[in-house]
Amino acid sequence: MKIEHLALWVQNLELMKDFYVTYFNMKPNTKYVNDKKQFSSYFLSFDGEARIELMHRPDISQEIGNKGQMNGIAHFAVSVGSKDKVNQLTELLRNDGFEIIGEPRTTGDGYYESVISDPEGNHIELTE
Repeated sequence: MKIEHLALWVQNLELMKDFYVTYFNMKPNTKYVNDKKQFSSYFLSFDGEARIELMHRPDISQEIGNKGQMNGIAHFAVSVGSKDKVNQLTELLRNDGFEIIGEPRTTGDGYYESVISDPEGNHIELTE
Protein backbone atom coordinates (compact mmCIF):
# COMPACT_ATOMS: atom_id res chain seq x y z
CA MET A 1 0.00 0.00 0.00
CA LYS A 2 1.01 3.60 -0.48
CA ILE A 3 -0.45 7.07 -0.28
CA GLU A 4 -1.60 7.91 -3.80
CA HIS A 5 -2.47 11.54 -3.21
CA LEU A 6 -3.30 14.14 -0.59
CA ALA A 7 -6.24 16.49 -1.34
CA LEU A 8 -6.46 20.09 -0.15
CA TRP A 9 -9.43 22.43 -0.43
CA VAL A 10 -8.08 25.83 -1.46
CA GLN A 11 -9.50 29.31 -1.85
CA ASN A 12 -7.19 30.42 -4.69
CA LEU A 13 -6.56 27.48 -6.99
CA GLU A 14 -4.15 29.25 -9.36
CA LEU A 15 -2.08 30.81 -6.56
CA MET A 16 -1.71 27.47 -4.81
CA LYS A 17 -0.84 25.61 -8.04
CA ASP A 18 1.81 28.21 -8.85
CA PHE A 19 3.30 27.92 -5.33
CA TYR A 20 3.77 24.15 -5.52
CA VAL A 21 5.03 24.25 -9.11
CA THR A 22 7.50 27.07 -8.34
CA TYR A 23 8.95 25.89 -5.02
CA PHE A 24 8.56 22.11 -5.23
CA ASN A 25 9.03 21.59 -8.97
CA MET A 26 5.71 19.77 -9.19
CA LYS A 27 4.06 19.11 -12.53
CA PRO A 28 0.36 20.06 -12.87
CA ASN A 29 -2.16 18.24 -15.00
CA THR A 30 -4.67 20.11 -17.13
CA LYS A 31 -7.17 21.93 -14.92
CA TYR A 32 -10.36 19.94 -14.36
CA VAL A 33 -13.60 21.95 -14.24
CA ASN A 34 -17.11 20.71 -13.46
CA ASP A 35 -19.35 23.73 -14.05
CA LYS A 36 -22.47 21.98 -12.76
CA LYS A 37 -20.88 21.37 -9.34
CA GLN A 38 -18.79 24.58 -9.44
CA PHE A 39 -15.74 22.40 -8.78
CA SER A 40 -12.25 22.77 -10.20
CA SER A 41 -9.00 21.00 -9.42
CA TYR A 42 -5.42 20.25 -10.36
CA PHE A 43 -3.37 17.16 -9.64
CA LEU A 44 0.28 18.04 -9.00
CA SER A 45 2.94 15.35 -9.31
CA PHE A 46 6.39 14.99 -7.78
CA ASP A 47 9.06 13.04 -9.66
CA GLY A 48 8.05 10.08 -7.50
CA GLU A 49 4.63 8.55 -7.13
CA ALA A 50 2.82 10.75 -4.59
CA ARG A 51 0.55 13.55 -5.78
CA ILE A 52 -1.32 16.51 -4.32
CA GLU A 53 -4.83 17.35 -5.47
CA LEU A 54 -5.76 21.02 -5.12
CA MET A 55 -9.53 21.46 -5.14
CA HIS A 56 -11.75 24.54 -5.19
CA ARG A 57 -15.47 25.03 -4.79
CA PRO A 58 -16.86 28.45 -3.82
CA ASP A 59 -19.08 27.07 -1.04
CA ILE A 60 -16.14 25.56 0.87
CA SER A 61 -15.01 28.09 3.48
CA GLN A 62 -11.53 28.47 4.88
CA GLU A 63 -11.12 27.47 8.53
CA ILE A 64 -10.14 30.25 10.88
CA GLY A 65 -7.21 29.49 13.15
CA ASN A 66 -3.89 27.72 13.11
CA LYS A 67 -4.14 24.79 10.68
CA GLY A 68 -1.33 22.90 12.39
CA GLN A 69 -3.11 23.03 15.74
CA MET A 70 -6.51 21.45 15.07
CA ASN A 71 -7.80 17.92 14.52
CA GLY A 72 -7.02 16.56 11.08
CA ILE A 73 -3.84 16.74 9.08
CA ALA A 74 -1.28 18.80 11.00
CA HIS A 75 1.28 18.89 8.17
CA PHE A 76 2.73 16.91 5.34
CA ALA A 77 6.42 16.37 4.74
CA VAL A 78 8.37 16.79 1.54
CA SER A 79 11.86 15.29 1.30
CA VAL A 80 14.07 17.72 -0.59
CA GLY A 81 17.20 15.53 -0.60
CA SER A 82 19.72 17.01 1.83
CA LYS A 83 20.28 19.31 4.81
CA ASP A 84 21.69 21.95 2.46
CA LYS A 85 18.52 21.82 0.34
CA VAL A 86 16.34 22.14 3.46
CA ASN A 87 18.33 25.26 4.41
CA GLN A 88 18.28 26.70 0.87
CA LEU A 89 14.55 26.23 0.29
CA THR A 90 13.74 27.56 3.76
CA GLU A 91 15.74 30.73 3.04
CA LEU A 92 14.23 31.12 -0.44
CA LEU A 93 10.72 30.88 1.00
CA ARG A 94 11.61 33.30 3.84
CA ASN A 95 13.06 35.81 1.35
CA ASP A 96 9.94 35.50 -0.80
CA GLY A 97 7.76 36.41 2.19
CA PHE A 98 6.43 33.03 3.33
CA GLU A 99 6.06 32.22 7.02
CA ILE A 100 8.72 29.98 8.57
CA ILE A 101 6.99 28.14 11.40
CA GLY A 102 10.00 26.06 12.49
CA GLU A 103 13.64 26.88 11.76
CA PRO A 104 15.92 24.17 10.29
CA ARG A 105 17.04 21.77 13.02
CA THR A 106 17.50 18.14 13.93
CA THR A 107 14.45 16.99 15.86
CA GLY A 108 14.33 14.54 18.74
CA ASP A 109 13.28 11.75 16.37
CA GLY A 110 16.33 12.36 14.18
CA TYR A 111 14.83 14.31 11.27
CA TYR A 112 16.57 17.38 9.91
CA GLU A 113 13.68 19.64 9.01
CA SER A 114 12.10 23.05 8.88
CA VAL A 115 8.39 23.84 8.79
CA ILE A 116 6.93 26.43 6.44
CA SER A 117 3.45 27.68 5.63
CA ASP A 118 2.03 27.66 2.11
CA PRO A 119 0.01 30.68 0.90
CA GLU A 120 -3.18 29.39 2.54
CA GLY A 121 -1.61 28.35 5.85
CA ASN A 122 -1.02 24.62 5.32
CA HIS A 123 2.08 23.45 7.20
CA ILE A 124 4.79 21.70 5.20
CA GLU A 125 7.80 19.99 6.74
CA LEU A 126 10.88 20.23 4.58
CA THR A 127 13.07 17.21 5.33
CA GLU A 128 16.38 15.99 4.00
